Amino acid sequence: MEALTKTVTIAIATSDYPALSLVFTSQWQSLGQGEQRTLAAHFIKSAVAAYSTFFPAAFQSPTILSVITATLAHLPPIVEGAADNTLRQLLFKYKVNEEEDYSTAARILSGVRMETTDTSSVYYMSPIERCDVFVKVAECYLEEDLTVEAEGAVTKAGTIIENSGITFVKNDDDDENNNDDDDDGNNNKKNKTDEQTMTLLLRYKSTYARILDANRKFLPAATKYHDLSTAYLYTDAIEEDDLLVMLGKAITCAILSPNSAQRQRVLGLVYKDERLQQLDSIPQFQSHSSVLTKMYLNRIVQKQELEQFESSLADHQKAIMA
Repeated sequence: MEALTKTVTIAIATSDYPALSLVFTSQWQSLGQGEQRTLAAHFIKSAVAAYSTFFPAAFQSPTILSVITATLAHLPPIVEGAADNTLRQLLFKYKVNEEEDYSTAARILSGVRMETTDTSSVYYMSPIERCDVFVKVAECYLEEDLTVEAEGAVTKAGTIIENSGITFVKNDDDDENNNDDDDDGNNNKKNKTDEQTMTLLLRYKSTYARILDANRKFLPAATKYHDLSTAYLYTDAIEEDDLLVMLGKAITCAILSPNSAQRQRVLGLVYKDERLQQLDSIPQFQSHSSVLTKMYLNRIVQKQELEQFESSLADHQKAIMA
């Protein structure tokens, strides 16, 4: 065991990939399960500590990726400093930024260990941190149109948000109730939305809306998109043009929704939005205000307007119009 530990240390320092592969494919087979876990933890800790010299070059090696896979699957209950989580996050960033291999990145990040109650644990993550992990996983799966996997991840994020009481607080409401008693004041602080949390909530809502849209659940998707388009009520961090795009997507999904009283309510909600006419300046949504207005008011939609609307649809949306 001591000899193998030394071999691993030297191999990391010298980027000797074959030596590491030999250790974790054959040589460690002679070790007991506990010793294997200890050796795996040693590799991960040492590799992370030597990040600037060992990574990211090592991520390009299939040999080392196999070693990483093997060691992550044979870990003790605790790795010092949660180095295994650090390695997963580093590899996640590499897969996303350098290789654009989103599904692999999502699977890697999904394995992060998250302690929810013991704040003294090296694996403890706050609700915001855990939610961020699941939103990132969902976003990556959506990049490759893996909506089932994305929905599973975003559902977990939603559960964390609901259980934690995280919510939007309007800009003009931030200073309300300052004279409440201590308990109420603590609750207000808990529910206040700082910029980082706000961004995470918007990413969650955007991901959820995209999943509903991809699954052709157009009515709830329309509601979510419109909700996102009103984010200016809560933050100034989002560009006006991006909010208009969300408004346009809300209209698209509302129009594609099955006829119902709820659909009529959503159409009316968007029809009364003061920004509706601004969509005419966006090529993708040039016909949307006209089509929506006529549908809401039960007027006849011209063939040219309908064709222009259809040309803006994504493939999964065009199937509805067929």
